[in-house]
Amino acid sequence: MPSEALRPVTVAIAGYGNIGQQVAVTLLERRARYAQVYGCDVRLVAVCGSRSGAARADGFAEVPGFALEDGQTGPEFLAQIAPDVLVEAGPTDFATGGPALGYLTMQLGEGRDAVVVSKGALVHSGARLRELARARGASLRISGATAAALPTIDLIETGLRGAKVLALEGVFNATTNFLLNAMMARGCTFAEALGEAQAGGFAERDPSRDIEGWDTACKLTILANFGLDAGLALEDVAVSGIGDVTPERVEGWKAQGQVPRLVGRLDCTGQAPVASVAVRTYPLDHAFAHIPGKTKALRVETDCMGEILTMGGGPEPLATSCAALKDFELVLEPRAGRG
Repeated sequence: MPSEALRPVTVAIAGYGNIGQQVAVTLLERRARYAQVYGCDVRLVAVCGSRSGAARADGFAEVPGFALEDGQTGPEFLAQIAPDVLVEAGPTDFATGGPALGYLTMQLGEGRDAVVVSKGALVHSGARLRELARARGASLRISGATAAALPTIDLIETGLRGAKVLALEGVFNATTNFLLNAMMARGCTFAEALGEAQAGGFAERDPSRDIEGWDTACKLTILANFGLDAGLALEDVAVSGIGDVTPERVEGWKAQGQVPRLVGRLDCTGQAPVASVAVRTYPLDHAFAHIPGKTKALRVETDCMGEILTMGGGPEPLATSCAALKDFELVLEPRAGRG
């Protein structure tokens, strides 16, 4: 149990929707682990959403166990709290960076660590945020923004250290993978498959970013820039989605023994990286032809380690929240003298 001998680590969560709330619940459940493994007394001292929030200097004991107050939100609110670690889990706005950009600029500018789940600020101002973190000696961790539980940025930064990445391709969006699988396996129309996904709660009410390929494009851009210093802007990615997949195209793929996937691909063999998002088809003897349900996958081609494939996924919002808390433990390691 936390004691006076432990190092206090304060945490705030910006963005208190399904994922933010799950982060809070799981974080508090793991306090004993953080104390035992890292010697840290982790305290959740603030949460905030778009219009309201709550703060407690000695930390919340349980979730839910507090009421949110109107106006307790925004970078100024969290600046007063000055958390050691900020978990940013708000909505994605890649056109402007959204509220996340303000939160992250504040946190990193003060030399404090950040764990990022939403993609907007990383797409919009990733290079600036990385430089700010380096200049202030802060840690900026992004696993939750790059396909969540699927180990993508971890694989590139650590698992492939010393190798040159020649190309990578990934199925980064669980919703579109489910839709294509349903159309291929059960003969559903696009509308029927989407309705089933929405009824199951794993497709957004407005799924346009998934269907049109923009969610995949965001993840690909972040992965390319943070993992490979590719210097991509979102407008550099050629993007198309799955909205034009018809029963006729599905029957054609079946006849050819091909399986469709919405794939983000980065080719690093030329003078400049080439990025795209599009429906690609794979023969039945290819691993990508066997990505089930809402599972995601990443395949990387390297110069000296050959071809690496990782595949997986978990129930949401738990999987994404646990990806964020994996990053949180990586932030704790140096505080425990283990990093």
